[in-house]
Amino acid sequence: MLRRVASEVSLRSRERKLRLFLDLLAPGPETTVVDVGVTDAPFGDGSSDNFFEAMYPWPGRITAVGHTELDRFVAAFPQVQAVRADGRELPFADGTFDVGFSNAVVEHVAGGRDGQRRFVHELCRVARRVFVTTPNRWFPLEVHTLLPLVHWLPAGARDRVIPFDDVLDPLGPKAFASLFPYEVRVLNRGMTLVAVGPA
Repeated sequence: MLRRVASEVSLRSRERKLRLFLDLLAPGPETTVVDVGVTDAPFGDGSSDNFFEAMYPWPGRITAVGHTELDRFVAAFPQVQAVRADGRELPFADGTFDVGFSNAVVEHVAGGRDGQRRFVHELCRVARRVFVTTPNRWFPLEVHTLLPLVHWLPAGARDRVIPFDDVLDPLGPKAFASLFPYEVRVLNRGMTLVAVGPA
């Protein structure tokens, strides 16, 4: 039951993020977008993973980057160019893309704040503008599980309570803004922080 509710909340949140992305960045059919942090999964059947590829009006203009095999992703999104790479070392030249997009990935990047900073700097390097989201550390519910306050526990205790195989290092607005190489506008949407830049 809780998993289904979390999935519905996540989908609504992601739909709002896409509308915000379209409103703030006003992409068109020629805009190139890199989405860093996709998973090897289709969209739907209770999963809102890869919602950007499923809902973006011009999927053929997206290059999607994931750090795992992407066979199921490629089958689900044949118009999207898929690239397997570490988001901290993107295989693209400076300014390759008009826009860089990353949804709720930076909090899972290994290497502490330095790893997160490398991830964000790489996205900013390869894209002229960016739209990056992360769950808000100071929102009282942990957004992946909808459990209250557990993400405020020290890292070791948090890792025992929250069932993740990967890293979970949540960010508040100040820490989030500090990851960027230039000034960004950080929008606090309650549950979610959105950084748009350059400001």
